[in-house]
Amino acid sequence: MTSDLVIGMAGAGGDGVISAGEALMSAAAREGYRAIMTKSYGPQIRGGESSFRLRLATRALFTAGGTLDFAVALNWNDFLRFGAELPVDGRTVVVYEEDSGVAPNALPLAGVTPAEAIAAPIERIARETAGTNKAKNTVVLGLLAEWLGLSRDDLLAGLRKRLAGKSTEVLEGNERAFDAGAAFAKAHPLRADRRLESPQTTGAERMLVDGNEMCAAAAIVAGCEFFSGYPITPSSEIMHWLSREIWRYGGTVLQAEDEIAGMGAVVGASFAGRKAMTATSGPGMSLKTEMLGLATIAELPLVCVNVQRGGPSTGMPTKSEQSDLLQAVFSAHGDVVRPVIAPISVADTFRMTVEAFNIAEQYQTPVILLSDADIAQRKEIIDPIDTSAVTIVNRRIPNDRELEDYARFQITESGVSPISHPGMERGNYLASGIEHSEHGAPTASGELHARMNDKRIRKLAPLKARRDLFTIDGDREAPIGLVSWGSVAGVALEAADLARREGIKLKVLVPRLMYPVSEEVYEDFFASVRAGLVIEQSHQGQLYRLIRMFVDTPRGLESLARSGANPIAPAEVLDRVRRMVTTMQRGRAPEPEPMAG
Repeated sequence: MTSDLVIGMAGAGGDGVISAGEALMSAAAREGYRAIMTKSYGPQIRGGESSFRLRLATRALFTAGGTLDFAVALNWNDFLRFGAELPVDGRTVVVYEEDSGVAPNALPLAGVTPAEAIAAPIERIARETAGTNKAKNTVVLGLLAEWLGLSRDDLLAGLRKRLAGKSTEVLEGNERAFDAGAAFAKAHPLRADRRLESPQTTGAERMLVDGNEMCAAAAIVAGCEFFSGYPITPSSEIMHWLSREIWRYGGTVLQAEDEIAGMGAVVGASFAGRKAMTATSGPGMSLKTEMLGLATIAELPLVCVNVQRGGPSTGMPTKSEQSDLLQAVFSAHGDVVRPVIAPISVADTFRMTVEAFNIAEQYQTPVILLSDADIAQRKEIIDPIDTSAVTIVNRRIPNDRELEDYARFQITESGVSPISHPGMERGNYLASGIEHSEHGAPTASGELHARMNDKRIRKLAPLKARRDLFTIDGDREAPIGLVSWGSVAGVALEAADLARREGIKLKVLVPRLMYPVSEEVYEDFFASVRAGLVIEQSHQGQLYRLIRMFVDTPRGLESLARSGANPIAPAEVLDRVRRMVTTMQRGRAPEPEPMAG
């Protein structure tokens, strides 16, 4: 038996691959397992290949795992298109469609001999039992239920929920397909037992959600009353969820005609005194940049979510990447400092979305919430969130004394000046994109421009001292340090756990505050570090470059960076750490490996 299992499946559009993964996920949640499921699609607008990767375990998880324990190929061409996203090795059980005509000893897996290869008549079973090829995914559920020891009742409950609204004939046909798949698996037992151990806790109330859902729900909890945006993969679910739910809380959703208009509406809503948000991806961020500049100079709080995908241009809309960090930090004309924060998991997306609103309101600034497709669209089983423990920050409005001669942009000691809204008596002010005096009057004075620049940047200084926006895990005096962010942070944390089991002393720094850079936090972390890695999914190693712009890093700090759709596995990080240990034991600091780009 095993306590940790990774399943991957791929097929063509219409094969119900994602539905099969979600049914397995639902069953796992009912039985008390922890799980993370990622899904991936080809670049086609309609049709094309799709896949899921599902990791099931009896303990908390950081990542969707590495090499597959089970690989299910409904179609070999589709499966192979996902390459490194569905890695197979000598430990993998490969299950594939018998009608492919491929012999078990001649699988199209270059250089790999799996532990076991099983040709199953998936399509034939589906036709004979349910009368349709659309039940192929249900047959696979039956196979996996028997081989893994998952509950038939829980899986069928999920299946019935997914097929709600279908005829009795369809439901009964799918149940027959499920049972026939289980019967085939029972008649063809695996060479080695792959059943999952019973979970450590059962019956506990848990949530099955993705990152975009968490972002939208957190926005409502934070007090968001207005959302405007334009649909773009992989952020669209945020708008879809809010369109369905925000009206219950007195809010409004506007689907704008384009990304620029969506951003403009959010700026206008903030000027009107409402907490407001938009969501997009890299190409949309490019279009929103000018309006973000208006929000900066008018000191209007708002949240702009960027769910990163592969780029540039249209790039790879369905693949995750962390290549928009430098865009988020530096894509602004003029001297602009905008807070950029990033969640590391589905659950963390809730906390960081609330933080984004709180920071925006406290410092009267646009805030960029930098998610990525992996976090945004993967499903996780998480503990319920106690919303009563959430702290909500609202913008500082002027009191009666301040309204006597209201100076919206008054240069205060903190840099933050009270903000009014239309309809507030004596609170009218000019909020334009031109440089202005403390009262909002246009100015061409270089001296006043310098003071206003100082005001807008100086007010964010306290944010850099927020150590609660960083996680440091491990021995604080360790000579080896790992730094990672976003969805890849889980890879670093899991690799660190593996290294500690081998007796290696190391620590991990996970920033949620990406910008402004907190020099003090990084300098404290690197004080004991002789060798380390900055681990991220971008070709250039953007976080590595950003840190080195502001911090005197150790000579042995290296970049482990890779383009999207080429996952970094914990085992790979562990291998690099082992080499660092060997080098240090020889009495010299590691030589940094050359960077890409």
